[in-house]
Amino acid sequence: MDTDVLAARLRALVGDAAVITDRQRLRTYECDGLAQYRVVPAVVVLAASTEDVAAVVRECAAQRVPFVARGSGTGLSGGALPHADGVLIVMSTMRRILEVDRDNQRAVVEPGVINLQLSDVTRPDGYYYAPDPSSQQVCSIGGNVAENSGGAHCLKYGFTSNHVTGLELVAPTGEVEQIGGKAPDAPGYDLLGALVGSEGTLGVVTAATVRLTRTPADVRTLLAAFPGTDQAGAAVSAVIGAGVIPAAIEMMDALAIEAAEAAVQCGYPEGAGAVLIVEIDGPASDVQQVFEEVEGHCRAHGAFEIRIAADDAERALFWKGRKSAFAAVGRISPDYIVQDGVIPRTALPEVLSSIARLSAESGVRVANVFHAGDGNLHPLVLFDDSVEGESERAEEVSGAILDLCIQHGGSITGEHGVGSDKAKYMPRMFTDDDLDTMQLVRCAFDPSSISNPGKVFPTPRLCGERPGRHQGVHPLAEAGVAEVF
Repeated sequence: MDTDVLAARLRALVGDAAVITDRQRLRTYECDGLAQYRVVPAVVVLAASTEDVAAVVRECAAQRVPFVARGSGTGLSGGALPHADGVLIVMSTMRRILEVDRDNQRAVVEPGVINLQLSDVTRPDGYYYAPDPSSQQVCSIGGNVAENSGGAHCLKYGFTSNHVTGLELVAPTGEVEQIGGKAPDAPGYDLLGALVGSEGTLGVVTAATVRLTRTPADVRTLLAAFPGTDQAGAAVSAVIGAGVIPAAIEMMDALAIEAAEAAVQCGYPEGAGAVLIVEIDGPASDVQQVFEEVEGHCRAHGAFEIRIAADDAERALFWKGRKSAFAAVGRISPDYIVQDGVIPRTALPEVLSSIARLSAESGVRVANVFHAGDGNLHPLVLFDDSVEGESERAEEVSGAILDLCIQHGGSITGEHGVGSDKAKYMPRMFTDDDLDTMQLVRCAFDPSSISNPGKVFPTPRLCGERPGRHQGVHPLAEAGVAEVF
């Protein structure tokens, strides 16, 4: 459809100010947090309400125009990458907290509400929102729902999926659906389970009902410094193996520590080859006992210095280095790839050794930052795009790390999603039949394949096709808009 005609129709629906077609303004939205992928959308709509989103989606459905929903744009897999011929629906202005129900420990929020904002509002009454991505100061809850985002404290409290009990969804046909609510579980098919983490491919979330968690009575945090990642990994295995589930166990290696020090002067122990940040929360008596046990495991496995946060300010300083680690790497490298994979905890020493070997053989530096307690790795692959061949080598190392995760029984993503970046790796993890089954779910929600098309699946199947292995050339591959791997 002609862009000018489409824009005029959208302006009639949502107003002139909400529709952007100026090329320079459109470029603001050409990528999310993964800047390696860039696409300028045909039109941007700044949605202010569910009614705006539904009207725009109905128009897109009527004209078979693809659309993509975008929150704060902090995603790291290209999940909010626009479609060049489509509409980008920006949800960041939908930032109202619609209800806080303390009696039922629920909140209802619009998708643009910032993750940390909800905790700030509810904490004075003794509640907070538990999922805490490192970008929680800027990331939106709608984006968290799309990617099933995690965070440092998800070891104990679970991912976004464990904290969502209801969603308002604008389906790809434009109807507004209510899925779930305040009750802990709804009868019938687990549609919430399908929607959380679906990366915008099943529709646009315009409100979420989420759990509120009681603020713990006591919180204690320690920082343990080790000679290297092997010793720190052994301490993590010992803690978890003893049946202790801390609120968080985070690890950083020497290169990540160097970057954090350069960026935020976090003051971690000198000479550390790795640090662990361990946080325990709960009733005061339980916290004390568990804390002593964790401290003992750290010392037994080679920690040469242990610091215990004396107050909230020192605790915040411990976390400042870890929370800023991704951005901090920019202090030591002009370019980097943030990778995201999962392995069993017991495989940590072997996988980290393999990553070190890949780095040495390729000459590509890798800084390791990860949720050690649940084996969610975030290797930061460093390179200089101005040097010929470096970006290609970095991509090769990045892909090899994902292969390591699969080989050790893990996954190609833990919390960043598949998006545009990892779609080509899906066949390494799933069979053709697996992928066909997943796409049947997508087709049930989005028969016209217009909701965030081209994401998650390496070769999107047209919804009218027969399931199973394709015969001959796939029509999307023939048209040059998809690639078969």
